[in-house]
Amino acid sequence: MFIALHLQALNVDAQANSFEPLESTIESVRTALLANSTTCRTVVSAFIARIEEFNPTINALISLNPDALSAADALDRRFAAGDSTGKLFCVPVLLKDNYDAVGTNTTGSSAALAGNRPSVDTPSVKAFKDEGAIILGKTNLHEMALEGLSVSSLGGQTVNPYDQTRTPGGSSGGTGAAIATSFAVFGTGTDAVNSLRSPASANNLVSVRPTRGLISRAGILPISFTQDVIGPFARNVPDLAVALTVMASVGNDEADNATLLVPPEARDIDYTLGLDDGSLRGLRFGLLDGFWNHTESDETTPVINALASTIDFLVSQGAEIVNVTESIYNATAIAKFDVQQYEFKEVLNNYLSSPRLAGDRPTTWDEVYESGDFLVIPAQYNFIANAKNSSTADPGFATAQQGIADLKAAVNATFVNNELDAVIYPEQKNLVVKVGSPSQAGRNGILAALTGVPVVTVPVGFSPPSQEAPIGVPIGMEILGLPFSESKLLNIANHFTRLRPLRKTPAFASQTVQIGSYISMPQIQPNTSNIPQAYPRGVLTSR
Repeated sequence: MFIALHLQALNVDAQANSFEPLESTIESVRTALLANSTTCRTVVSAFIARIEEFNPTINALISLNPDALSAADALDRRFAAGDSTGKLFCVPVLLKDNYDAVGTNTTGSSAALAGNRPSVDTPSVKAFKDEGAIILGKTNLHEMALEGLSVSSLGGQTVNPYDQTRTPGGSSGGTGAAIATSFAVFGTGTDAVNSLRSPASANNLVSVRPTRGLISRAGILPISFTQDVIGPFARNVPDLAVALTVMASVGNDEADNATLLVPPEARDIDYTLGLDDGSLRGLRFGLLDGFWNHTESDETTPVINALASTIDFLVSQGAEIVNVTESIYNATAIAKFDVQQYEFKEVLNNYLSSPRLAGDRPTTWDEVYESGDFLVIPAQYNFIANAKNSSTADPGFATAQQGIADLKAAVNATFVNNELDAVIYPEQKNLVVKVGSPSQAGRNGILAALTGVPVVTVPVGFSPPSQEAPIGVPIGMEILGLPFSESKLLNIANHFTRLRPLRKTPAFASQTVQIGSYISMPQIQPNTSNIPQAYPRGVLTSR
């Protein structure tokens, strides 16, 4: 009798100390807690175990939050007292390392900013915490979020979990690789040109680049007042909708003037409502022909084929496809309106001068780039040189802003004249590039970046499997809408991903990992020895 009771007690204890983080969701965390089959500490420990097992391979993280386990213990005490309120109760979240979060440094993955310590959370991070989320740590990014290779002086080179010879996209590539490998339930990114969509496409994820102004950018290490937005990545659309709802709940913020221009009807929206309403039948999608590379090659043909099969699928579901062939829709041509070089120095100086920052760190743009403790890829040398001496007072800035205004008008006219519900195109004309490439070529994110309209990115397939990519390289598609049409885009994405489920776990990380027992949070040591020789550190001119 004693043996039987002892075995039963051991079984109950084992159940209360189990949780499978692989492909987990917000709902699966909550269900496990309510069933008393796990604890918040166990949930966090399960993700830590995956990080310890697989992060050395993909090098996706900069740091872990030293307070994550104590935050989990506090939530366990709340739960024991009967309080499990919060949309994100005990949900582990990873932040791109350009979000201010108390207890962690905000580095932009630059060694020069390794000591930059905030005393106040970014508003969206505070919103996460208020809803019960646990900030698990910070992810690597392309240094200062300036390109899409996801290589940095502080974090090294993050590699693609589906093909370790390739990059994970960027600049939010660390978040993309980490969420694809189930290091957290969801994660965050920023986007000045491609950076929420490129890693989603390259890592078989969903993401949303929200309408400019919907989410406050206060407390974000910035590049551009005109083009920067922030948003979430997830493995499924319902989790993406919850994350967006929480991030947007911040509302108007006097610290970010763009939020003050949002119409009242676009505030206080629960993006989880209506995800299942309607269908794809009768929807009209504009197809941007100019965002394709129609010349077949090993790098472009998989994208061409994936989009062709996607179009066939949409037609089979009763959707209508409208070819949009206006010459203005050329990602290379409209890139001339990019204003980052005019705004970067000014906005970074404003951020670094904040009294909410402390630590041993540079306090100006010039100090960062005179430190020698940075990484700029050769393809960006001209950009940095131009940014050093440019400002919004330059005539070129006014010219670019007029071009952006004209582009916004053209997008609106395209929607109205063709009676469109959304516009679709590949996020990248080719497969995500190899490690050591000059740049992340072929991306199409500039349209939304300049016009400020929302985009949801969804998986549309993989390249053929190969020795380097056992299940293929992921390919993604952008679904672009008019301002503040996030609910419609998420509804489309939800129908699309449920009817055509293409999410796959990276082959190298598909196994269950035994949960460790952690007294305190372990520390992450990013691998900077893997930085390709093509990217010399501390250099701003070609040798």
